Amino acid sequence: MKLILNFWRKLTAPSKAAVGTVLAMGFLGGIIFWGAFNMGMEATNTEEFCSACHAPIVKELKETIHYSNRSGVRAICSDCHVPHNWTDKIVRKVQASNEIVAFLMGKISTQEKFEARRKHLAVREWQRMKENDSQECRNCHNFEYMDFSEQGPRSRKQHSTALASGEKTCVDCHKGIAHQLPDMSDVPGW
Repeated sequence: MKLILNFWRKLTAPSKAAVGTVLAMGFLGGIIFWGAFNMGMEATNTEEFCSACHAPIVKELKETIHYSNRSGVRAICSDCHVPHNWTDKIVRKVQASNEIVAFLMGKISTQEKFEARRKHLAVREWQRMKENDSQECRNCHNFEYMDFSEQGPRSRKQHSTALASGEKTCVDCHKGIAHQLPDMSDVPGW
């Protein structure tokens, strides 16, 4: 107890030691907070974390070229659904916190409930990707490095015209590239 009282007196006395101690504690606290925050961000970007609520979707991803291919490059959930730059990532994480609440309330807790909401979830994600010009696609697929001569005629035409002019973005044509499509009967442009 005496040790704590002496420490408190030094902290409250206007001395260089008190200011230094407060600054050191603030600096150390900042490092601990920042480290824990980043560990939390990384832990929520893993496939295991996503599977906890979205197991059917993760299973679908494992059957696509984004998961298994000849090049050995693999995209996991966070590569396509979480922006890489810091500020957009934080915004997306805050939005995703609502999804945790929805899961806990049982909105997608079974395959049947998920299928009933598949279209709603897909349309919302396509809209988000449209608004950010398919930013997550462009983290791996760089338009500047596309070799149109290696593409099929339809892809070459679309990439060199609509995508190049900014009229369209990746998700306009590549819906369902990593997941099963919902009923597309009333999706505009499909």
